[in-house]
Amino acid sequence: MDDVDRIHDLIAELARFEKLEHQMTGTRIGLAEALFSDSPAAECIVAEVEGSGIVAYAIFFETFSTFRASRGLWLEDLYVTPEFRRLGIGRKMLELVARVAAQHGCARFEWSVLDWNENAQNLYRSMGADVLPDWRICRLEGDALGRFRKE
Repeated sequence: MDDVDRIHDLIAELARFEKLEHQMTGTRIGLAEALFSDSPAAECIVAEVEGSGIVAYAIFFETFSTFRASRGLWLEDLYVTPEFRRLGIGRKMLELVARVAAQHGCARFEWSVLDWNENAQNLYRSMGADVLPDWRICRLEGDALGRFRKE
């Protein structure tokens, strides 16, 4: 449970960094169930630095592309604590997740990035990733989701 506690703390750091703390409602127990149940919703890799413990994480899960009729992999989060950025940890974690995508036979490895996060966008472009300007994320959650599905 120690790793789950640390990952949860890093998720909270990411929420603060993205100015989205108000959206973080997930619990440590929920995270543990999502990652370690008999039917996990997602996978997680972590980066550890001796003397500092876990300093980064990546959470990802499989998707499906109808256009390619193939599996894909969605990177939900990649976060490296500020004092360990620019050391290649983020890039290495992306390489590891790309390796998982290949092992799973995925045709795509995708993620989103905030429009103001230029550093991340530059990293992704340097790896050969396309930052797609013409797609927008749509989301129904909370009360809006309840109203739409007419509970």
